[in-house]
Amino acid sequence: MDIRQGIPVSTGISIGEVFLLEAEGVRIPTRFVPQDQTHQEVGRLEKAFANALHQLRNLADDLREKAGQKIAEIFVAHAGMLADESFREEVFDRIRDKHYTAEFAVARTMRHWRKLFQSDDFLAPRVADLDDLERRLLRHLLGQKREELSNLTSEVVLVAHDLSPSQIASVDTDKVKGFATDAGGPTSHTGIIASALGIPAVVGLGTITNDATGGDTMIVDGSGGLVIIEPDRETYQRYSDRQRQVLESDQALLKELKNQPSETRDGRKISLMANIESPKEIDKAIQYGADGIGLYRTEFLYVQSDSIPSVNDHFHAYMDAIKGLDGRPIVIRTLDLGADKFSGTEAVIEERNPFLGLRSLRYCLKNPDVFEDQLRAILKASAFGNLSVMFPLVSGIEELKAAREFLDEVKSRMDEAGEEYDPDLPVGIMIELPSAVMNADALARYSDFFSIGTNDLIQYALAVDRGNEHVAELYRPEHPAVLKLIKMTAESAEKANIPVSLCGEMASSVIYSILLIGLGINSFSLAPPQIIPEVKKLIRSTDYADARELADAVLAAEGAEQAREVLEEGNKRIMESARE
Repeated sequence: MDIRQGIPVSTGISIGEVFLLEAEGVRIPTRFVPQDQTHQEVGRLEKAFANALHQLRNLADDLREKAGQKIAEIFVAHAGMLADESFREEVFDRIRDKHYTAEFAVARTMRHWRKLFQSDDFLAPRVADLDDLERRLLRHLLGQKREELSNLTSEVVLVAHDLSPSQIASVDTDKVKGFATDAGGPTSHTGIIASALGIPAVVGLGTITNDATGGDTMIVDGSGGLVIIEPDRETYQRYSDRQRQVLESDQALLKELKNQPSETRDGRKISLMANIESPKEIDKAIQYGADGIGLYRTEFLYVQSDSIPSVNDHFHAYMDAIKGLDGRPIVIRTLDLGADKFSGTEAVIEERNPFLGLRSLRYCLKNPDVFEDQLRAILKASAFGNLSVMFPLVSGIEELKAAREFLDEVKSRMDEAGEEYDPDLPVGIMIELPSAVMNADALARYSDFFSIGTNDLIQYALAVDRGNEHVAELYRPEHPAVLKLIKMTAESAEKANIPVSLCGEMASSVIYSILLIGLGINSFSLAPPQIIPEVKKLIRSTDYADARELADAVLAAEGAEQAREVLEEGNKRIMESARE
């Protein structure tokens, strides 16, 4: 039995035979064609582009229904590159001017773009997307398909060095029950898509492709980040029992708790909301008992379109959400473009460090026309539902005042036009920067609520790029410095008598639930919504006093490792006490 520790990116347990996916590589020799045959090669390439585009768009549509807009956007971006005229012309020119074959023109063009991406720190993580596009085009040109994946006849655990977005999204989920990869970090495509599809996955295992052999029995523990190769009988039985118990209890837990209040045993109410990126995700959130939507990301309106969305585009998207919620609250976050998210309507601004550059609220304040259209739509929608607006990445009081003044200006223009809106529309902010935490007392005076975005807060507090697998082990939510920032924010909110929510990935990891309650959090916004019943069960089994005691103990730790040990032991003690 060989036990390996990796990075958990999609929860759950899978057990099956290893299917070892060998690296897919097609060697394209240097080939030329006579000048009178170049038109035939151009025709072959045009057909390959058309087929690939059609395939990508169908894949995006399919994933939009199965896994949500965020996942579909990966393939929308792939299709956008194939449709880009400058990129297409570069490939075709290699045929017309240099008489390359279509395959060799694709390979040489991708080689050129790969070098450009690898030389740029921001674009380097996107090299895998180029590789994915190259393989797709070459399959259409050469007629090569991955027959071994399409012809699976039994349930397997897929083991690979890395997996492209297309490979993950195209697998038969009835057959592929788990992923384990050498590469990848906490926010890699493998984890994002696997989580959306509900497939347990562990990444960043280093040498799993060398350690495992096709046909081996493998356990993937997507919650603990463990992969077990050839487990002994006792381990196999233990995980089999856990897997069966989870499957049997999920529906029972949902049925038991869906209409029960989310509150601790001593009466402290904890609201459980859901994160969404599209109104299509609301039905599932309500199905799993969400109290409402704590974070409605609105970037999909920009990245899925070739034009800037109008006020009506925004308004209809918000109204679709309001109608689906039947009076439940919804918090709409204003546009969070920049850093690693860009609209298809504007050129990407080159910045030395885009995560410290023109993004989120800064971007909106620099683009008042874009900002006003969204705020006008939010205000219009506020007349029809229980709606709040939230500004992201506020760094200080000046930015918040500027945003609120701009909102007031939009209200004045709507008053002049006789347009209705909720004059008492709640306005909140996301706490994602250490500077916002340190100045939270002042920010609270101009805010109706706080929402802590732990994904960015951890990244900025610990100086760790959360998408970089090379430093993934340093991205530690339980780091005492991070926990102190969360507690300080909660204390400032309590002093100002405003609610404080937490909406990052940390909220959806049940190991942190009791700790976060003890730190003063009174609302979670979770994704995926399937986690809601489990979190509610934990809350209803806990006393607030015990949660505060646990928080104090973890805060006293010297570092992340000790904090984790104290946290795990404290969780175990509290749950054992609850069962007595």
